[in-house]
Amino acid sequence: MNIVVFGAGGRAGGQAVAEARRRGHRVTAVVRDPASHSDLTDVRVVAGDVTDGTSVAHAAAGHDAAISAAADLSAPPHEFFTASAHALTTGLMNAGVHRLAVVGLASIMPGASGAPLMDEPGYPNEYRAFYLGHAAGLAVLQECDFDWAYVAPAGDFDHAGTRTGRYRIADHADPASRITYADFAVALLDEIEAPHHRRAAVSIREA
Repeated sequence: MNIVVFGAGGRAGGQAVAEARRRGHRVTAVVRDPASHSDLTDVRVVAGDVTDGTSVAHAAAGHDAAISAAADLSAPPHEFFTASAHALTTGLMNAGVHRLAVVGLASIMPGASGAPLMDEPGYPNEYRAFYLGHAAGLAVLQECDFDWAYVAPAGDFDHAGTRTGRYRIADHADPASRITYADFAVALLDEIEAPHHRRAAVSIREA
């Protein structure tokens, strides 16, 4: 497949690129500044703005599917995640790309109580504006007519762990769960190759 990865310069995006190449797919890695990403090898690296539909369409032209791991911590979260969700869906549709997997956030997924994890007692909320921005971006996806999957870790990432090639679908978000970026990328690519969650959000945990 031809897969375009937005936010390819980050940890989740970089692992998605690596997993796609491991499976033999052709990859276009979209970053803000290609000159800053000499680590992205054996792929086509292009500059792009995930909040601009025209830029998304240009980068995605000729591809079969897209992954977005994009985040901009310098921008207001609500503004960034809603703008990127709008730009991705409109830009991808204009480019003829019909499948999108988005890297999500555990905090907005249902916890054991059924309420969003961020609303459960004791959950840290110093980054609540970031959580709410993610939630607003997901709401944009839910309102559009497009084939997407919102894939979130059940808890957080294991930053030092290595790839096992395995993961599980979680019953609910769990703050104690940890999954490596590489194993999370396996779940992302599975959703691209053989979609199981269409217009739905899913939590992924360690196997």
